[in-house]
Amino acid sequence: MIFDFLKPSYLFLLALIPIVVFLHFFMLKRKRSHALHFANFEAIAKVKGIDLLSKNIFILSLTILISLLLILSLSGVKIQRTLYSSSFSFVIAIDSSTSMEATDFSPNRLEAAKSTALDFVNSAPAGTKIGIVSFSGNAFIEQVPTEEKEFIQTAIESIPLSSIGGTDLGEAIITSTNLLEGEEARSVILLSDGRINVGTIENAVNYANSYDTIVHTIGIGTEEGGLTSYGLSKIDEDALKAIAYNTNGKYFKADTEESLQESFNQIIELKFKKVTVNISPYFTLAALILLIIEYVLINTRYRVLP
Repeated sequence: MIFDFLKPSYLFLLALIPIVVFLHFFMLKRKRSHALHFANFEAIAKVKGIDLLSKNIFILSLTILISLLLILSLSGVKIQRTLYSSSFSFVIAIDSSTSMEATDFSPNRLEAAKSTALDFVNSAPAGTKIGIVSFSGNAFIEQVPTEEKEFIQTAIESIPLSSIGGTDLGEAIITSTNLLEGEEARSVILLSDGRINVGTIENAVNYANSYDTIVHTIGIGTEEGGLTSYGLSKIDEDALKAIAYNTNGKYFKADTEESLQESFNQIIELKFKKVTVNISPYFTLAALILLIIEYVLINTRYRVLP
């Protein structure tokens, strides 16, 4: 279970709470000093059975709690949790950058990735929606999510090595997440050798989380590397591991065609989705209840002496 905020900028209001505490004791000191000019305030307190310090500390604590609840409500507190799901909608995002022409897979990484993605599509349960994205320095929508396997297969088969330089994993995640909008259980399968050199992944991870999208990553490539037109290309797992970990997905290392196939097989067996619940209304309700209690106490038990 993960707590997050829809509008975290409102949390700056928490800085006002120490100011409220200071003003409370400052005003209390002034009132007490003023009262002692006209009566034995302490004696009155003992006769009436009132612990003035306890009274003020309790009311102050109640006020702080009410303020805290209202600030959390304004900030839009939400809980993200993992639940069982009987089915998923997928977007398969395939790296088509130049490094994917590496020959440590036969005939190269891209063709091996496409072939295994086709097997995944064929083995997916009937009715499963699957979309296809290819990416290098930019991300391209090859197929919006559909149940029609023929369209999905054609989209995968037609992905070429990109002439656009770079690998932008972040844009691939954001584009894939957008394609899954409106789907009940959302999952992205990201295939790449992980050699990110365009953009950053932090914003993309936050974006995927905000839309309850799980990102599974498959690192395709060997530690020894494979030859490309520009030299030797090796797998870089760090970014792929970080993406999977921070979106509640799983990272799979595919250094052979068999392990690549097994990665897809394991993903289709995963049955957990992310669900976000906005709990800020409960904080608002609690604050209102405490506000009423405070009002009643101030006007009854803790009423100021005449």
